[in-house]
Amino acid sequence: MWRIDQQCFAPGIAYSQRELAAYIRRKGAFTIVAEQVGEQREASIQGFIVAEARRAMGHIISIDVLPNSQRSGLGSKLLKAVEARLSALQCRNVVLETAVDNIGALAFYKRHHYSLLKTSPRYYSNGVDAFVLGKNLDSARDEALRPS
Repeated sequence: MWRIDQQCFAPGIAYSQRELAAYIRRKGAFTIVAEQVGEQREASIQGFIVAEARRAMGHIISIDVLPNSQRSGLGSKLLKAVEARLSALQCRNVVLETAVDNIGALAFYKRHHYSLLKTSPRYYSNGVDAFVLGKNLDSARDEALRPS
């Protein structure tokens, strides 16, 4: 998973092996992995999402999808799966951080109804600011239950 993270994020934003392992092992954290089964019936990880539940608040630590699997809907499936799991864990809201210059991620989260909560100056080790984005899971759940 660390190798995938290195491919998805720039130096200074990508996690070190130690950081990623610590987040995965954190109390209340969980990881959802997306695999693809090849012709030889070997499974290869195409993406993953790491999140944690703390009381009524969920936190997405990282979402990573290999470049060759991006724009395939895999990231959306991972995000929806983590939101469902956080809701089942009684989280009412979810937050995440993304670099202010990550235009692709910002568009992705906007499509999934995340809103800007605040800016965290020099959040990343390379000095880049982060936007803190959030979503109310109760309203998302109500919208999903509403008849079309």
